[in-house]
Amino acid sequence: MDRVSHLSCRSLQFIQSDHGPLGCISDQSSPCMNSCSNAIARQRKKLKELTVSLEECKETPSPEEMNAINGIQGSIKDRPNVFFEMESFLPKKNGLYLSLVLGNVNVTLLNKHSKFAYKDEYEKFKLVLTVLLLVFSFTCRFVFSYRALDALFNFLLVWYYCTLTIRESILISNGSRIKGWWVFHHYVFCFLSGVMLTWPEGILYQMFRNQFLTYCLYQSFVQFLQYYYQSGCLYRLRALGESHNMDLTVEGFQSWMWRGLTFLLPFLFFGHFWQLYNGLTLFRMAQLPECKEWQVFMCGCSYLVLFMGNFSTTLGVVYHKYIHNQDKSKSL
Repeated sequence: MDRVSHLSCRSLQFIQSDHGPLGCISDQSSPCMNSCSNAIARQRKKLKELTVSLEECKETPSPEEMNAINGIQGSIKDRPNVFFEMESFLPKKNGLYLSLVLGNVNVTLLNKHSKFAYKDEYEKFKLVLTVLLLVFSFTCRFVFSYRALDALFNFLLVWYYCTLTIRESILISNGSRIKGWWVFHHYVFCFLSGVMLTWPEGILYQMFRNQFLTYCLYQSFVQFLQYYYQSGCLYRLRALGESHNMDLTVEGFQSWMWRGLTFLLPFLFFGHFWQLYNGLTLFRMAQLPECKEWQVFMCGCSYLVLFMGNFSTTLGVVYHKYIHNQDKSKSL
């Protein structure tokens, strides 16, 4: 017993000796990180001033000055990306949404392994929930027709999109580059699902129910397609060094998908116009004399916002990529 006790004490001493320096390192790293963040902020300000000064110098330059200006602009072109990479490993103040949900908690993961692990867990979460929503919407549409089951389905949608918005905000704080609309449209979906959850049973609800569930079934199918093909495309692009390590699969179309994923565009545009069709259907229902539910009009507005945002963002990506390819072919 004495020997066991002695070994236990020695083990505790070893643990304490290993843990002690960790506390010192943590205490020392915090001021260093704050100093680095302040230095980057100052450099950003100076870079902005330098860019403005160079543009002013371009008005009447000599050939030698023009060459010097172009050289300076070339040397500072990648500075914002360098600063972005540095800041992804430094603590930063949470945005409004994260501050409301989590408070002033530092969500920055301080090593690459932790960032990639969290990103991979986010992708797996999306895949599992997408398959679950696909099965659930099929069950509600073709197997059971109970309002309680519909409410459970809409509650799952609310929880899913709320969770996505929180996780995406954390990933953005850790260096993920997600186009603003593809984050914001999850807030709209969350609001829409919440309104659908409160829509009481009635004639108008039954009129729209099958159309809504069929749309959800199609949307889950397209999201599964996007995850399957986008994850493979991202893996190839990362291997070639043409993609950022923290890029994510999204429920839309981004410029990095142009190579190999354009076949998804018809599925996406069909889904966008289905959102428009849902909105117009609900607006027509809102004009019926028997329509007393406020949910009809609010859901119609939500679908219209989703259509305009999704369609314009996807079309903008396609247009800019087309113009970029045209300019590249002309230069060749």
